[in-house]
Amino acid sequence: MDTVALQSRRIVSGMRPTGQLHLGHYHGVLKNWVKLQHEFDCFFFVADWHALTTHYEDSGIIEDSVWEMVIDWLAAGIEPSAASMFLQSKVPEHAELHLLLSMMTPLSWLERVPTYKDQQEKLKEKDLSTYGFLGYPLLQSADILIYRAGQVPVGEDQVAHVELTREVARRFNHLYGREIAFEEKAEAAIKKMGKKKAKL
Repeated sequence: MDTVALQSRRIVSGMRPTGQLHLGHYHGVLKNWVKLQHEFDCFFFVADWHALTTHYEDSGIIEDSVWEMVIDWLAAGIEPSAASMFLQSKVPEHAELHLLLSMMTPLSWLERVPTYKDQQEKLKEKDLSTYGFLGYPLLQSADILIYRAGQVPVGEDQVAHVELTREVARRFNHLYGREIAFEEKAEAAIKKMGKKKAKL
């Protein structure tokens, strides 16, 4: 099976441990995860670093919620034998890729994400003037790209983050995706193909 086919079968999705789960979590996310785990190669993760973007001052709620949330996932029908489940903070490559992406992502791209201002307005009681909050979509991009996910089930409010991920990936590939002397190697390969194939 080729890489593109494998990627289209891979799903990544996470949930922030910021309190007890409720019926909205079940109907909006978990019910879908239970179905998807038997049809796709699923990576479901506890997004504890994402939770820090809004709960950095009182991180105790995150620690208290992590294992209760995983237990709820199991109770809802997520099977460890059918899907990969993990804690985001236990995979340091998420943070490393986020750091690398942050070095080449224009600030204006993050500032134009619609949820940035919406969430600041909704969560006025919290000080969200941090890079962590602004860079939340970029951390999500790292989560998606690190697994080369072909599908990312998200809520409507997260669609802009997936679009940003596409832009970031294109920019990264444009800046770093070519090997040294790529053009010369491509020209040499074209010359070996014959006129008709080279024209194509």
